[in-house]
Amino acid sequence: MLYVIYLITVTAVVWFSILASRYIDMIDRSTRLSGAFLGGVLLSAITSLPELFTSISATILIDNPSLCIGNILGSNLFNFGMLAVVILIFIKGFTAAKLARSHRYVMLLLMSMYLATILNWKLMGGNNIILGSTDSPWFFVSITSVIVFVLYALSVRFLAGDNGSEDDEKDGDEVTLSLRTIVVRFVLASLGIIVASVILTYVTDDIATSLNLGSGLAGALFLGVATSLPEVTSTISLFRMRNFDIAFGNIAGSNVFNYFVLAVADVLYNGGSVYHFGDSKVINLTIFGTLASALIYLLIRVRPIWLKALLALCTVACYLAFLMV
Repeated sequence: MLYVIYLITVTAVVWFSILASRYIDMIDRSTRLSGAFLGGVLLSAITSLPELFTSISATILIDNPSLCIGNILGSNLFNFGMLAVVILIFIKGFTAAKLARSHRYVMLLLMSMYLATILNWKLMGGNNIILGSTDSPWFFVSITSVIVFVLYALSVRFLAGDNGSEDDEKDGDEVTLSLRTIVVRFVLASLGIIVASVILTYVTDDIATSLNLGSGLAGALFLGVATSLPEVTSTISLFRMRNFDIAFGNIAGSNVFNYFVLAVADVLYNGGSVYHFGDSKVINLTIFGTLASALIYLLIRVRPIWLKALLALCTVACYLAFLMV
């Protein structure tokens, strides 16, 4: 029965997220906003609502920070793995597409966030490598979270100031709804995402207990995959419409927003820092996530189609390697 509830809740999260994404698509076809901004900021924030509320629930309501960081890092790694798979399927169109330059900056900022997390590791129960002890945060906020807040603000600034790529094309049927109707329906869909996400957190915690899994692994597998399904679904749809700029921005922006969520959870958590790596699987997630970020960054920089395909395959291998390890 527990797994049936899990599947029903996951389905609800995906369904509400798809609805919210459709209303953002209507905004896309009704405005002159760039694809980089729509995908990297607006759509990514919408599809990342499950990560936001499941992570906050995991830290505040369940008091399980390992589940929180496992959810965030697991979602990021899964996002990149699925993005790589979709790129392989649409490799010719993706290679010919011109992505906005701001995506490169966002990927560099994301890798910096991973670096800040790595520097927060503790060695054999001793002090952190560089950032010092998270037991002595600045104004009750971890130094790592301060860095993440700054980097996220920079990413939004880059995306907001981007004019988009030259080949951005608005596709789809003519919008027949008024802007007010679109906003109301979007708010209702968002509320559905919130409710389903909170329920998903409790169900995942019960599954982890029943299977005797570590919180980091449970967060990566059950929460990480389930809360990433909205990003994957919307990305596949955008790739099919050949709207590669918004599609890539959705994944990259979602992963950056996920880190922002982790920093918010750290601020709200009173039991210490969410960056305490009590689960070794969370360390593995950080390592493979950093590698996957670097591979995706190189993928959007290189031009030969065979090299893009190779980098995409290596990205998929990162996610599979985490599952095997």
